[in-house]
Amino acid sequence: MIQRIQSIYLFLVVVLSGGISTILPYGLDQNGEALLSQNNFLVLGMFTGSAVLALVSVFLFKNRQLQFVLGRINILLNFILLGVFVYWSLTLSGETMVSEKGIGMLIPIISIVLLVMANKAIKKDENLVKSVDRLR
Repeated sequence: MIQRIQSIYLFLVVVLSGGISTILPYGLDQNGEALLSQNNFLVLGMFTGSAVLALVSVFLFKNRQLQFVLGRINILLNFILLGVFVYWSLTLSGETMVSEKGIGMLIPIISIVLLVMANKAIKKDENLVKSVDRLR
């Protein structure tokens, strides 16, 4: 059931967290060099974890309950990643690590929106299956 809309949302999360996060910088240092996720193991691990969870969720279409739970865990992971970015941008002094914000800081927000839309579609499918079972 790869053609379901939640599979498309989850695949977009895989592309964002797995691919685009390595290309787009999440900030610029004091020398003007781009800070990429490959240079920071914490950020790379969280982006990779989010991509792996979304990819696993795509192929769990027969187990909608587990797919829904993995989506919520992935949302939580992206909130933690967003919190790390906000912490770095607000509490560190201006020129120690991140002096300018990059477009890569928006990736967790976009991923959260896509995951919420995927979870709504999964819940809608689950309710549809339950209603059909009631009619039998």
